[in-house]
Formats: sequence, structure tokens, C-alpha cells
Amino acid sequence: TGEDVGELHVHGSRAVLTAVMRALAGLGLRLAEPGEFTRRAFLNGKLDLLQAEAIADLAAAETEAQRRQALRQLDGELGGLYRGWRDRLTRSLAHLEAAIDFPDEDLPPEIEDRLLDETAALCAEIDRHLADGHRGERLRDGIMVAIVGPPNAGKSSLLITSPIAGTTRDIVEVAIDLAGYPVVLADTAGLRDSEDVIEQEGLRRALRRAEEAEIRLFVFDGRHPSEARGAAAWPGPDTLLVANKIDLVSPSCGLPSAAMPISALTGEGIDSLLSALGERVAQNYRLEAPLLTRARHRQALEEAATSLRRSVDARLPELRAEDLRLALRNLGRITGTVDVEDLLDVIFRDFCIGK
Repeated sequence: TGEDVGELHVHGSRAVLTAVMRALAGLGLRLAEPGEFTRRAFLNGKLDLLQAEAIADLAAAETEAQRRQALRQLDGELGGLYRGWRDRLTRSLAHLEAAIDFPDEDLPPEIEDRLLDETAALCAEIDRHLADGHRGERLRDGIMVAIVGPPNAGKSSLLITSPIAGTTRDIVEVAIDLAGYPVVLADTAGLRDSEDVIEQEGLRRALRRAEEAEIRLFVFDGRHPSEARGAAAWPGPDTLLVANKIDLVSPSCGLPSAAMPISALTGEGIDSLLSALGERVAQNYRLEAPLLTRARHRQALEEAATSLRRSVDARLPELRAEDLRLALRNLGRITGTVDVEDLLDVIFRDFCIGK
């Protein structure tokens, strides 16, 4: 925390601990509030705001991928990237301010063009960083996998058991650890035409969830290969074709070559399906570059990029300088170097006691 610390090592009985706590309270001491130790470390300059958030993410991590992402942020990888951008922006702003304040000085004539090029290059870097498909947030909150397909194809066999088509009318979610990645499986209503108003609403929700999902499992009844054509609504490698009820399928049925045969009843093919799904998730979430993990980071970067674009387009150097200052302020808000007092309570209130 950057402050003096005293440690008490006592016997672990409840009575001893209660007596010690009572004695400490008598001296005017109190229990730490959630996140108070980390907050003090931030205020004393031992951590930046990104690292403080990483401690909360590490404490809440439920999978290996979440743990690795939190550790990378705690090690300062993301903060180092943003501080590098701030340093470059600060130098550009200093040169521009010098050109404004000292117009009669013998400054290099090409300085304005160089500043414009540097600003445009930095804006392009931020835009590339933002174009990450929200992978960091999804990895932190859970990667959405939608189970879609026609009714009575066996989509809900692991969650809801019913032989009646149309049983699932709302979305049912289950969080799992898949090969070290946090995955949220969303079972959806069967895709079919229906006159039932409630079932129509379930269909609308199913289609919306399928569009929002990172990966889709299109499950169809292996006895009816023509149902597989419905997967064409979501082309690409992030839609896995699954032929269920393989235990009831005759060899001459003619399943599509891309379909993974399974039986939710007997368990046949389930391990292969989970393995394929895990490989797909791993391919999408290889941790190469540091990823954005929170909406506030994304918002600040988007505002910074907007200011940089305005600066490039501005005709007057004074307006360019003001936009550079706005971009600098937004980058600083991410790491906590400027204007963050109103964010601290929101960030630290979700911590565990003693962190």
C-alpha cells in the first residue's frame, strides 16, 4: 500500500480472534473496507488504475484464461502501452505549443507536417487496438456460445428433457469452464414457423442471441439431414454443424460431411464436440496483444481517437492543440493519472474485503 504495516500472528481459535479484534477496536482501529488496501496502493502511486482493476479481475477469475489475462494487466502490459501513447502525445503537444507561443523562434519549418503525421499514426494505432471484437470484455464476462437449430433436435437434452417440440421458449444459460476459457452456453428456442405468440417471441430472442453469439452450435436431428440447411444463415468457421440422435441414424442417411455426429442420449461424440468447440474458442482468443477488458477503457479510447481525428482536420494550430489536450486527458483517465476521483468508488466497491 505504500504505508507502514503491522502484522499480528495469533492462534486461530474463534475466541482468540474475537478478543484480538475487540482489543484493536478499543484502540480506534476498524476493519478495512472492500478494496481499501488496493485503493491506498493506487493513491500512493504503487499501482495504476489498470493494475488495481486487474487485482479485482484476478480475485474473480474462474478460468485459466481469465487468470492469465488479469496477470498480464497486473504486470503493466496494458498500462505500458497507454503510457507510451501518452508520452508520444505529450511530446507532440509540447512541440505544437512551442510553435504557437514562439512564432518568431527558429523552429524547423517541417514541424507542422511531422506533428500531423504523428497524430494520424497514433490515431490509427488506437483504432487498431479498438478493433478487437470486444474479446477482452468477452473473456472477462464469458464467451457466448448459442445452441440453435430446429425444434426437437435435442438441443436442450443436457438441460431440459421433453419430447415435445417447442418446450424451450426462453433462453437458458449455463456457464462452464471449457479448456480453460469461460464459456456461457445459451440454449435457445427451436427455429420454426409458429402461430403461438409466446413461441414467436422465443424465436425472436433465439435469432437475436444467435447473432450476438461469438460461436454457434447448429444442432439438427441426424435422421433429417435436410434440416442442416438452416445453418446457412450463419456462414463461417464460428458456426459448428452438429448432427444429434446419431444412435437412431441409419448408415444410408447421408449426413453432411461437415456435421459432427453426436448422441445426447448415449453421450457418443460429446467429447469430440467439446474438443472442437474448445479449439474454436482457443483460436479466437489467443492472447497475443493486450486486450481491452472494460467498457470505460473503450469509451475513453474512442473519445481520444475522435479528438485526434479532429486535431488532424483542424486548420488552426490552437484548435489542434486543444484536441490533443482532450485526447491526452482521456488516455490519462484510463490509467488514473488525471480526473478519476469520481471513478474510484465505482471501481473499488466490487472488491473483496481485505484486497
